[in-house]
Amino acid sequence: MLRHIVMFKLKEFASPEEKQAKMEEIKKGLESLAGSIDILRSIQVNFNINPSETWDLILTTELDSLGDVAVYAGHPAHVAVVKNLIAPVKADRACVDYEVWN
Repeated sequence: MLRHIVMFKLKEFASPEEKQAKMEEIKKGLESLAGSIDILRSIQVNFNINPSETWDLILTTELDSLGDVAVYAGHPAHVAVVKNLIAPVKADRACVDYEVWN
């Protein structure tokens, strides 16, 4: 099994409430992919609560292989979430993929 982790730094917002609302929207959009992309074993989005750190959101997904990560990344439902919800507010992104040994 493979764990695919992505961290996002968002652009500045007019208010903390506006930023929180956008993060909630992104979380809902990403987590809804579990019902659309059958190769996803799990998907979860969490918010960073430490204001002195760089990243705002963390996405953790579990899939069977790097090939499945590529399928997930190119899936139309995922592409739509990225294009409509994440890309307009993304300042930076970091990713790591690693094997999980049981």
